[in-house]
Amino acid sequence: MAVTQAKSRTKSKARRNASRSTKTLVTNGIDHGQRRKVIVEQLLLDIFQGRLKAGERLVITMLAERFGVSQSPIREALVALEGIGILDSEPNRGAVVRRVTESDVKEVCQVRRALECTAVRLACGRTDLAQLQELADAFRKVAQQKPGAVSSRNSKTVKRRTASLQKQIDSARKLDSLLHDLIANSCGNRFLKQELGRLKLLFRSFRDVSWKQRSSESDVARFAEEAGEHLAIVEAMLEGNTKAASKAMSRHIRQGVKYWSRGLSK
Repeated sequence: MAVTQAKSRTKSKARRNASRSTKTLVTNGIDHGQRRKVIVEQLLLDIFQGRLKAGERLVITMLAERFGVSQSPIREALVALEGIGILDSEPNRGAVVRRVTESDVKEVCQVRRALECTAVRLACGRTDLAQLQELADAFRKVAQQKPGAVSSRNSKTVKRRTASLQKQIDSARKLDSLLHDLIANSCGNRFLKQELGRLKLLFRSFRDVSWKQRSSESDVARFAEEAGEHLAIVEAMLEGNTKAASKAMSRHIRQGVKYWSRGLSK
C-alpha cells in the first residue's frame, strides 16, 4: 500500500513539474480579455498535442504561476474551455481534461459546417466587395505556390527553408482567419456571429495543431489546396451566388476534417 501511494505521489509530482516546465507566456502589457484568450489558446494546444493528458486536473494556482497572472483570468479561461467541451468540472477535483478523439473532431466540424454555411449564405451581398477582391487575389497567389520540402543536410539551407515555411504558415493562418471573420462579421445575424466567435478558438486550435503537424512532416501541399477552397468561396461571394458559396464552404470544411484529426496526439 505504501509503495502504491509513493508511486502515485511521484507521478503527481512529475506531472506538476512538467506543467511548470512548459514555456511561460509573456502576458504583461495586454488587457484582461486578451490574457484570457492567450491562456485559452495555449491550454488548447497543450491538450491537443498531448502535453496535458486526458483525466489530468488543472490547478488554478499552478496555472496562474505558469502564466504569470492572477487567478481571475485562469478561472475565466477554464470556464471558457468547459463551455466548448474540452474540460469537465468534477466534484472535489475541479477542472479535468477531457479526452478529445477523432469522433469529437468530426462532430465539431459538423457544427462548424452548419454555422459557417449559414453565415456565408447570409453574408453574400452584404460583404464589402473590395475586401473580397483583395482576399481573392491573395488566395490566388497562395494556390499557385509550389510546395517545397525541408530536406537538406546543409544547416543553412534547412534554416532558410524552415523560415520560409513558417512564413507560409503564418500567411495562410492570417488569410484563413481574415476570411472567416469577414463572413461572420457580414452575416447580419448577431447571434450567429456570437456563436462563431465563441467557438472559433476551438476551430483555430484544431487548425493550428494540424498545420504544425504538416510543417513537421514537410507536407505543405495542403496549403495550396486550402487556398483553392477559400478562393472558390470568395469567388462565389463576389458573384452573389449563395448556393455556390455555401457548397464551397461545406466542401472546404469536409476536406479539413482528416487534417484536423491527424493533428491530435495519439
